[in-house]
Amino acid sequence: MNPLHVQRTPVFLRPDPSRVLVRPFLPSDDARAARICARVMALPENKAELLLAEVLAEFGERHLQIRNYLKLRFEQVRHHLAPGEKLSEQRELLVGAYFTHEYSLESAALFNGSMVPHPDQSDLLPGSLRFALSLRATGEGHMSSITFRTGVVDARGGICINDPTRFCLEPTPVPKAHDKGVFACKLEELGLAGDVSRLVLEGLGGSFDLEDLRTSISLAIKHPGVQEQETETVVRKILTLAQSNYEVQFAPESRLSERVLFPSTPSQRNGIEDARFVRFAREDGTHTYYATYTAYDGRLTLPQFIETPDFLHFRFVTLNGAAVQNKGMALFPRKVNGLYAMLGRQDYENIFVMFSDDLHLWNTAQQVLKPIFPWEFIQVGNCGSPIECAAGWLVLSHGVGPMRKYCIGAFLLDRDDPTKVIGRLREPLLKPEANEREGYVPNVVYSCGSIVHNGLLVIPYAMSDYATTFATVPMDDLLAAMD
Repeated sequence: MNPLHVQRTPVFLRPDPSRVLVRPFLPSDDARAARICARVMALPENKAELLLAEVLAEFGERHLQIRNYLKLRFEQVRHHLAPGEKLSEQRELLVGAYFTHEYSLESAALFNGSMVPHPDQSDLLPGSLRFALSLRATGEGHMSSITFRTGVVDARGGICINDPTRFCLEPTPVPKAHDKGVFACKLEELGLAGDVSRLVLEGLGGSFDLEDLRTSISLAIKHPGVQEQETETVVRKILTLAQSNYEVQFAPESRLSERVLFPSTPSQRNGIEDARFVRFAREDGTHTYYATYTAYDGRLTLPQFIETPDFLHFRFVTLNGAAVQNKGMALFPRKVNGLYAMLGRQDYENIFVMFSDDLHLWNTAQQVLKPIFPWEFIQVGNCGSPIECAAGWLVLSHGVGPMRKYCIGAFLLDRDDPTKVIGRLREPLLKPEANEREGYVPNVVYSCGSIVHNGLLVIPYAMSDYATTFATVPMDDLLAAMD
């Protein structure tokens, strides 16, 4: 057995509280919002202009197109003003400012990176690879979102991260047309088939948007045969399903490091967590980036899916099926024997492999790995999508041992039959060193996705759920160390 030469790098990504988003400030109720508007309206015009000038002087350089955002927020709260009330542009922007606040998206932590080849590989030195790195950013209230960095791995395995700009921005929603047949199947899969759902579906066309759905719901709930208590529960779940399937678009001129995927649906209310991105090879030779992530609403976690061709346009999709459970699902980077393949941990303890002919529907799972070594007795899980190599499918794993200490391990699945484990490390590949033990969650090293470049495995990993660094190990050495 060859010794493992794991090289930790001097590259660190630490949370930066100065990276802030402008976000809607939402008063506790409509009456309070109306009182705020009334106070702003009572200001003399010269005082309103002076206050707006102070706001723009203090915050204008911290955000791109701040005036546009304040105007948008005014339009969203205009209904709290008296009907037909005329305002100057300055007062409109000032009203908008009272319903806006800054959110420091990574003030608490920046961790759990997932690394994929960047769509643009132009203008690089020979032997270098440009990558896109997704990160889980956590701020006030333990709210998690997805942020990005870019960088380059050179021919010798050196890693350089591009400095992000100081700006952060959210995407624009793209109108979403839902397919009635697909939506009906998802309702049935969620156990929502019944009188309420039937009436709602009857009021929809073959393709519908969220507004069409709301209209159909408003008619369905008036039906005399529907019980009020049942209606409220089912309607909420129907709307949540529709809202959880959506698309967004970033401005083409924005940099990847400026783009933020912030929670925006009921199922994500408290976070978009631990995205595991993978560059998926289609049978026609093209590629699409997919990511599984965990949606968290403050009580429940739910595995969900992201699709993007270019990191500009993102499509969020619900995953369905009996096997869609727990955290940590990770897609294989291509079909295996004509089927999509996915890793999962349906029982909170062991690793499973799933197969499906539908990317969004997963019904069965087969256990392939269980904890057998002391450093993983509590549970095992994946640290990102499998990596294909000549020897098989390399999977980085995490194991949880005494004192809830997380380590990173590795195992190898058969290339033609990924339900077979053909190699496994007995000892951790990475475990927390002294300078990695203290953080938001102590004694943890964790990753959501690595890449191989020039025979070198490059692992972005979190240090105690606080900051991110990188390690590298020769693939040949890693494979040789497995039993």
